[in-house]
Amino acid sequence: MKAMEVIRDGVVFGHMIFCPGCRCGHLFDHRWHFNGNLEKPTFQGSMLVNQDDPQTRCHSHVTDGMIQFLGDCFHELKGQTVPLEDI
Repeated sequence: MKAMEVIRDGVVFGHMIFCPGCRCGHLFDHRWHFNGNLEKPTFQGSMLVNQDDPQTRCHSHVTDGMIQFLGDCFHELKGQTVPLEDI
């Protein structure tokens, strides 16, 4: 599966993906609309991690199980679109 539910206090808090650029998880909570598909997830709105630190910033869109890295990412996948890895 490409996204997994994160449960807190017995309810779904959000969904986690594994970011192949950062090599860690990113959590999409209630602020993002999720299509409900754990194999080909789509989250409406971009994910911006470490906004104020250009040395660790990751900015992406997740659509149909693909992650598109925007040009302001710090890692080698910036500007590329790649399949999500299993989490």
